Amino acid sequence: MSEERAPLVFIVTGEPSGDLLGGRLMEALREATGGHVRFAGIGGESMAEQGLDSLVDLSDLAVMGFLEVLPKARRILGIVRDTVDEIARVKPDVVVTVDSWGFTGRLHKAIRKRGLPVAQVHYVAPMVWAWKEKRARSVAERVDHLMCLLPNEPPYFERHGLACTHVGHSIIESGADAGDGDVFRAAHGIPAQAPLLCVLPGSRRVEVSRLLPEFRGAVERLAVDRPGLRVAIPTVATVAADVEAAVADWPVPVTVVRGQRARYDAFAACDGAMAASGTVALELAMAGVPHLVAYRVSALSAWLFRRLTTIRYVNLVNLTLDRPVVPEILQEACTAERLASETARLLDDASLRAGQRKGFAEALVRFRGGAGSPSAKAAAVVLRAMGGARIY
Repeated sequence: MSEERAPLVFIVTGEPSGDLLGGRLMEALREATGGHVRFAGIGGESMAEQGLDSLVDLSDLAVMGFLEVLPKARRILGIVRDTVDEIARVKPDVVVTVDSWGFTGRLHKAIRKRGLPVAQVHYVAPMVWAWKEKRARSVAERVDHLMCLLPNEPPYFERHGLACTHVGHSIIESGADAGDGDVFRAAHGIPAQAPLLCVLPGSRRVEVSRLLPEFRGAVERLAVDRPGLRVAIPTVATVAADVEAAVADWPVPVTVVRGQRARYDAFAACDGAMAASGTVALELAMAGVPHLVAYRVSALSAWLFRRLTTIRYVNLVNLTLDRPVVPEILQEACTAERLASETARLLDDASLRAGQRKGFAEALVRFRGGAGSPSAKAAAVVLRAMGGARIY
């Protein structure tokens, strides 16, 4: 059978964290089909490594916050229209979207409106348990099947008639726990005994612009009591140039790296981390790195968030365990002074670090989702959807 006749999966994400999941799903689909599969859609670095030629640059979509999205709204809606046109043109066997429901949900709605005869699957359940549950109904109206990361999620959607599969979180197959710290330190001239802090300011430009100045201030304060302090900053293509420019004049030596292997080696080499709240915090948990998470959005976005949600935590480990394993330094509290103080506690208190690692292990058990890899289970769902089988 020719390559041109291989099944076509149209796969779309709107942010780097979804790109990681999408890349692993694509790899699992290749393995499950013996390579007899084609891809089209929208993604980033990880999906490009699996052969995706993205329709648009992911940085056009990587926006966070209620108000922050407004300046890009026209561009995003244009991408939705163009993407639906492309789906109609190439006639894929299935459309798979990954996370980014604010964008991908609009895409699914537009596909439905056009009446395109294609199976629609979404990967990563919107957090309806944290927001108004009526959002679950809109998800059920727009997709044929939902793949969930956590075991508590399917019932919220199944009660609206949506077929769901708990596949588990693919963070457990990321390799985040297999980095080589010695190799990283040797490659970048970092002495074995030098204190090394990992700083992860996010994968969106607005995140970097808001967090990196406070992270810098925290590093300045930490360096006072830690002679020889070094900083490693793993980053991604969407913000790499911004990060490199911003840290050029930092008061301590900074090593900026790109790529998954370098990121995981940096995790293994570091003593602790400050990170933007998001998927990277799960990678840090997988690697057993003591860390805190930080975040800032506009004041009005923060006010709206607090009005619309009842969740106690933003970090997924904390949410899963319903206790504050990972310090969350958010919004008004996200200052250089507070970040430095909390990071110093993590670096200096062995019992605190041990408590975090115990919590990480407990949460990761819940992320596994039973036997088999999450990506392989997700690939099986997609293949059944492509075959027209009902997967209820």
